[in-house]
Amino acid sequence: MPTLRPVPTDRFCPVKVLIVKLSSLGDVVHAMPAVQDIRRAFPHAQIDWVVEPGFAPLVRHCEGVHRVIACSLRAWRKAPFSAATRQAWASFKAELQAETYDAIIDLQGLTKSALVARLARLAPRGQRYALANGTDGSSYEAPTRWVADVAVHIPPHSSAVQRSRALCAQALGYALPTSVDNYGLVAQSGWVSVAINSIVFDASCHPAAVPVVALVHGTSRADKLWPEPHWVALAERLLQSGCEIALLHGNDEEHARSTRLAQALPGAGVHIWPRLSLDALTDQLAGTAGVIGVDSGLSHIAVALDLSHVQLYNFDTTWRTGPHASRQRSVFATPCPSVESVWQAWLMVNMVQKASATA
Repeated sequence: MPTLRPVPTDRFCPVKVLIVKLSSLGDVVHAMPAVQDIRRAFPHAQIDWVVEPGFAPLVRHCEGVHRVIACSLRAWRKAPFSAATRQAWASFKAELQAETYDAIIDLQGLTKSALVARLARLAPRGQRYALANGTDGSSYEAPTRWVADVAVHIPPHSSAVQRSRALCAQALGYALPTSVDNYGLVAQSGWVSVAINSIVFDASCHPAAVPVVALVHGTSRADKLWPEPHWVALAERLLQSGCEIALLHGNDEEHARSTRLAQALPGAGVHIWPRLSLDALTDQLAGTAGVIGVDSGLSHIAVALDLSHVQLYNFDTTWRTGPHASRQRSVFATPCPSVESVWQAWLMVNMVQKASATA
């Protein structure tokens, strides 16, 4: 664990901190190391987090988060004047304002997060903190700066993880650790009892001798995808090596792709997982031998769980959203890497992982 400089005596040590990071999945995961930094600097601080409801189950798996406040801004915008929206908004506002905070930190940098930060209540000596500027490749909107009591300048060429960590460190007055030691993402158990293709995986019945590799083939943009024939060829090698395959999906399009991939592979050892909540999916992933996937939120969960993983990038954005150097397994930043290169990377990753486990 890195040694932190003492907080200057003229700085107010926060007792209650509110993190505002509403979405998306990858961004939420990338904010988790900042929470762990705060815990190191202020072990007794209460840390609450405002997030979209779909990501709330995942945030509840993050160590050190005391209270998760779900904020449905995306849904409310669709019918802003409906009775249901007005009632939900009133309930959210009451929950948000039930506490007062010594520090409210907007890690999102958007108008919607600035609104939430403004609604939250400050303690008598409390302050709101936000980004003073945008960073390369990340969205940023000026209202986040206007709402803040203190706007913090961040180096423009900052990764998604470092952006949040640097903002929290400067806001609260502690030294930024040099490595990402911990995301704080904890699975409640290894294999969860979930029926998958008529098979129930859990701690008691899953054959421990058969490693399962999860393939994350879906992502938010078509230009981030890896060709389906490549997935089939890679899966065949994994099956031949004695692994089983888990095919993940989060929407109908990805489910259809999982079905096509499964149909192109031998039936035994290939499982299409059901669509799970993020907490159940995190628990399930924690019991796998590792993850091979494109640039997506699920791949970032694999990083946070410190699983063996290989990430496939079609663009040179690995510096921004890929694993920190201290946790890196294998990342490709060239369009459409070959099956052979991904396979060799997977073998290398597992050799390194086994060596670390036995050291």
